[in-house]
Amino acid sequence: MARVTGIGGIFFKARDPEALRDWYRQHLGLDIQEWGGVTFRASGAPDNGEAVTVWSIFPSTSNYFAPGSAAFMINYRVDNLADMLNSLRSQGCTVDERIEESEFGKFGWAQDPEGNRLELWEPPASPVSGLT
Repeated sequence: MARVTGIGGIFFKARDPEALRDWYRQHLGLDIQEWGGVTFRASGAPDNGEAVTVWSIFPSTSNYFAPGSAAFMINYRVDNLADMLNSLRSQGCTVDERIEESEFGKFGWAQDPEGNRLELWEPPASPVSGLT
């Protein structure tokens, strides 16, 4: 059975993303990268992306969380994206037809009963540069 294995990312919108990133740099010491976020790796975790959690701020005008209307989106790490999406569909859940594949893995999207968009991520089998 497909299942969630962890949190792959936490994304949220801000009116002024640069100012908010600066605040997090200054007050929490986050090492925010040029792409706009931080990658956290569990200590002692293998270097294959499976224990990575990404934190990133999006502009308030971003449509990336659409059709959800929340100012946040959580990315859940899954062990098998296709099985997870099929399971959700068979249970009557709202699931996007679109799936994206890249060097960062496979991505799919669904909505919870309150309309919050969630992202499902199956990490790639081999390490990813840029996530470390």
